Amino acid sequence: MLLPLCLTIASWFGMASSALAQPISEPVLALFSFSGPRPTNLGLQNGSLADCPSTPNCVNSQTTDQPHGIAPLRYTSTPEEAFANLKQTIQAQPRTKIVGESENYLYAESTSQLMGFVDDVEFYLDKNAGVIQVRSASRLGESDLGVNRQRIESIRTALKNVDRGTL
Repeated sequence: MLLPLCLTIASWFGMASSALAQPISEPVLALFSFSGPRPTNLGLQNGSLADCPSTPNCVNSQTTDQPHGIAPLRYTSTPEEAFANLKQTIQAQPRTKIVGESENYLYAESTSQLMGFVDDVEFYLDKNAGVIQVRSASRLGESDLGVNRQRIESIRTALKNVDRGTL
C-alpha cells in the first residue's frame, strides 16, 4: 500500500526511476529527506557542549536539566584508547557518519531510516573529569520518541563491551 503511494509521489517529481533503482533494504521514503540546516552552535565553547533547546528531542551530559540530562560515557582505559574506541563504535553505527573531529572532540550526523531526519551527535573527551561528555539532538521537530537517548545508551553499551573485550 505504501510503496505505490511513494512511487506515485516520486513520479510527480520525476524520480520514479531512481526510486525503483534503490535496493529493497533502502528506505523508499528517504527521498523525503528532512535533514534541516546544520546548527551553528556545535562544537566546544569553553569546555562545554551546547545546551539543549527547550524541546525534548535532545540529551546532554553537561546539564542538570531533568528531561535532557544523561550520564557521560565512562571508561577504564586510557583517554586516548577510550576516544579511539568511541570513534570505532560511531563508525559502526548504522546511517551515521563522522563529520568532524579533533584530539578531544568528535561530531557525527545520524540519519533516521524512514524519513531522513538528521540528528547531531557530539562527544567531548573531558580528561579532567575522566569521562566523555555527550550531546545528541534532533535538528527538526518537537519529539524524537526517545531516539537520541536510546542512541547514547546503545553507544554506552557498545563501549562497555569493548572495555570488557567482548567485541
